[in-house]
Amino acid sequence: AVVSTQSTGCVCIPEFLSLYETERLIQKLTALDIDTHNVVVNQVMYPDRGPDGCAACGLCGSRTKMQKKYLDQIADLYEDFHVVKMPLMPVEVKGVPMLQRFGKFLQAPPDMSSLSIHDLVKDL
Repeated sequence: AVVSTQSTGCVCIPEFLSLYETERLIQKLTALDIDTHNVVVNQVMYPDRGPDGCAACGLCGSRTKMQKKYLDQIADLYEDFHVVKMPLMPVEVKGVPMLQRFGKFLQAPPDMSSLSIHDLVKDL
């Protein structure tokens, strides 16, 4: 038997169609004996919070609630996978400094429980 040390990763966003298509892709790749134990969930919202702890923006609160449902499904479906949640950035990810910062988040995602999304880019 040949043992491969390479793994394929899938990228999705926390929405219905993306999760559905990601699951189909993982099933197809698995059927072809292609290792797919890495999932990157992109554009995860971490809204600023008001004094009451709720999202400061109504739209942000609604989107966060919707995303939570799919993030919970991703956690259940891929509990044995390496899942990385990448935040929706307040600026476009382009240019070397921003790409380097975003790349670091892939290796060590920021702890968003004590940060504002704006903290991630304030020095760039």
